Amino acid sequence: MVKYIEGDSNGKGLRFGIVVSRFNDLITSNLLTGAISAFKEHGVDEDSLEVVRVPGAFEIPQAAKKLCSSREFDAIVCLGAVIKGGTPHFEYISAETSRGVGQVGLEFNIPVLFGVLTTNDLEQAVARSGSNSSNKGRETALAAVEMATLFRKI
Repeated sequence: MVKYIEGDSNGKGLRFGIVVSRFNDLITSNLLTGAISAFKEHGVDEDSLEVVRVPGAFEIPQAAKKLCSSREFDAIVCLGAVIKGGTPHFEYISAETSRGVGQVGLEFNIPVLFGVLTTNDLEQAVARSGSNSSNKGRETALAAVEMATLFRKI
């Protein structure tokens, strides 16, 4: 018989680190609000959340690595917003941020989730960070709960 292992949405007793970029704060503060709300709705105690603010998206992997090295968290959520402009800067920052976040998760064997918006314009970023169910901070927090519970079961 095939054995299936899946995570669930019960965050009770789990600890989460959240790294959030201050750059594009109009967007990232909404992502953070969505994430915290989702965690609370799924049983995570507010005292089990730790928020680390960094200057920009490029610094997110460094802070995530520091949180992972503490071994105090079941998962790390990374939130930010990189909005395309008229220079190649967007490509460099978004590529290095995503690469760094993925690398940290693999290095520490802790779920490190990518909730960094990479949008073509401000309008897209606003739509993905609103107060509705399409808030990517919320989605990332829900995925963090599922991955943290999955890692406990494996």
